[in-house]
Formats: sequence, C-alpha cells, structure tokens
Amino acid sequence: MELSNNKILITGGASGIGFGLTERFIRENNTVIICGRREEALKEVSNQFPSVITKVCDLSVEAERIALFEWISENHSDLTVLVNNAGIQKRMSISDADFYTNAKEEIRVNVEAPLHLSTLFVGLKSLKTIMNVTSGLAFVPLTGVPVYSATKAFFHSFTLSLKHLLKSKNIEVIEIIPPALNTDLGGKGLHDAAPQVSVFIEDIFEQLKEGKTELSFGFSEIVSNAGPEDLKKAFNQLNAG
Repeated sequence: MELSNNKILITGGASGIGFGLTERFIRENNTVIICGRREEALKEVSNQFPSVITKVCDLSVEAERIALFEWISENHSDLTVLVNNAGIQKRMSISDADFYTNAKEEIRVNVEAPLHLSTLFVGLKSLKTIMNVTSGLAFVPLTGVPVYSATKAFFHSFTLSLKHLLKSKNIEVIEIIPPALNTDLGGKGLHDAAPQVSVFIEDIFEQLKEGKTELSFGFSEIVSNAGPEDLKKAFNQLNAG
C-alpha cells in the first residue's frame, strides 16, 4: 500500500483506533474522511484537524450505509482506501434478558456494516485498498464479550476470503489485528492498563512500510500465529476466574 497521497474513508474515525489512524494518515499527506454516529465527536476531530472531512452516519442502518456510499460516489469519487474500523463491544451473559437484543446490535455494526460497505465500495473504480480492523479475540474469544469475539472471528475469516476474491480487481486487502488497547471500547476505564493506541499505530505503520498485509501487535501477534495447543492455553488464561 502506498502510504501517501490517498483519499481514505475511515469508519468510526473519531475515537480509539479510528482516530489514531486518522491522525497518522494525515501525517502521511493523505486526505481523510471520517464517519460516525456522533456529530459532536466528528466536530472535535475536524477542529483539531481542519483538513478532515466528516460525515454523520449510523452504520447499523442499511439505508444510511447506502447513502454514505452514494455521497462518496458523488462527492469523492477518487476515494482510494476504505477502512472498516467501526465496531462496538458489549459485555454480557447468555442469561441476560437483553442478550439477544444486544447481540443483534453488535452483529449489525461489526458484521453487517463492513460486509455491506465492502460490497458497495468495490464498485468504486478508484478503490485500491480495503483495510479491515479485526481483533486478537478473533483467535481466542473472551467469554465476557462472547458476541463481539464471534463477530471478529467472522470478520477475520471474511477478510481472508476477500483477499482472494479481490485479486482479480487489483484491490489490496489489509487486516489490522489489534490487541486490547487503551480506548473506551466496551466502556470507560476497562482498558486503562492496556497499551496506548499511538504505540500500536506506529508499530503497524512500520509493518505497512515493510509491505505486510496482516498487521498485529503484542497479544494479537502471539495468538494470530499460535498453534491449537497454545490457543487452548491462551483461552484458559484469558478466561481464568
């Protein structure tokens, strides 16, 4: 992937990993478009980085995903990179009364949205790269976030297939596999002891410069390269107690 002179759409680009990618891609001389549900959060980013283009969009709604694509097609038809980053994480138990309702919301945002956006944006003639943000939990589930872990396992599998399916279109597919990072994913304060997003971003950009297409770090690097027995041990350690 060429790291400069792209026009990039980052879903969920106003916070967490999405914001980290936004900031870093701007430093690499790219035009960055971000979308998200919260207009205030988008405005905060545009105030900090005036070159950022923002679009309010609820990716859990099919009609809004289509509207986003149509807006890009009409106003930014030279888009070269789609970053499927937006995701939600809910801590829950199968015995919770609202388990199924919460599960459906996670599936809409974490599975249906990037799947749909990928099918839409591959029709954009200028598109050169799709970057999918999965998780180390795609390889070893955390039982406290069972549906989130399952959605990321799905997304990892889909990304592997997408790499093969888009070869004929000369669209590169890159998987970003983060571990737990110091973000508000799943709730404020839950990941305060985790590595900083900035450290993760710098590491994966070094991997991009090396031409890698599977970008991992720390825990996610370990589990994404582990064998069956090591994955069993990791599962037991992760879910102990």
